[in-house]
Amino acid sequence: MTVKALDSEWVERFPGLSRLEPDTKELLLTRSKIVTMPQKAVIFGPGNSPENMLFLLDGTVRVQQVSETGHEIVLYRINAGESCVLTTACLLAYDDYSAEGIAETDVQAAAVPRQMFDDLVARSPSFRNFVFAAFSKRITDLFLIIDEVAFQRIDVRLAHKLVELAKGRDTISATHQMLSVELGTAREVISRQLQEFQRRKWVELSRGTIKILERNKLEGLAKRSD
Repeated sequence: MTVKALDSEWVERFPGLSRLEPDTKELLLTRSKIVTMPQKAVIFGPGNSPENMLFLLDGTVRVQQVSETGHEIVLYRINAGESCVLTTACLLAYDDYSAEGIAETDVQAAAVPRQMFDDLVARSPSFRNFVFAAFSKRITDLFLIIDEVAFQRIDVRLAHKLVELAKGRDTISATHQMLSVELGTAREVISRQLQEFQRRKWVELSRGTIKILERNKLEGLAKRSD
């Protein structure tokens, strides 16, 4: 992790923080620091306690859970202009992380020390509202993930993920293992379902690449998750 010169305008990138009282803004600016982390860096992991609240300025962080058997599932991603709900929960509960955060790109974030976070939650209603609004939104997103994993068919979820990753393109760079992590299931399950899509001539598979042949078929199946 590298510490850089403070960007005096970083709070303006977060709508909730930009509306804080001037003195609270000043405290954030004077007590925080800008940190940078390279792609693939482990930003936090199970058993570690957060020392700072991180507000992401640039890049993307993937938060994932790893089971005792080694299976992984992506819980959510943090994008520029967002904070991490797991870090918030750990700071509020004085608890350790139960999942890991991985930098998917080079990352730049504003780090607010734990003591500063505690003080602002206690003394600033605006900051407290910002923290809990972001927290409640992400918790809702996590409930949707639980619903998908527990109740939705894997073929529907996989079709939805392929359409999402394609972003209008015909070719996706993705391994079966990566898709299994994204969808919280075994790689073998993903491989079987992709082979079924290939048998139907909806996709064409090659190493590390999936070519979409029948986008309308995938989109039609994906809509069953709506």
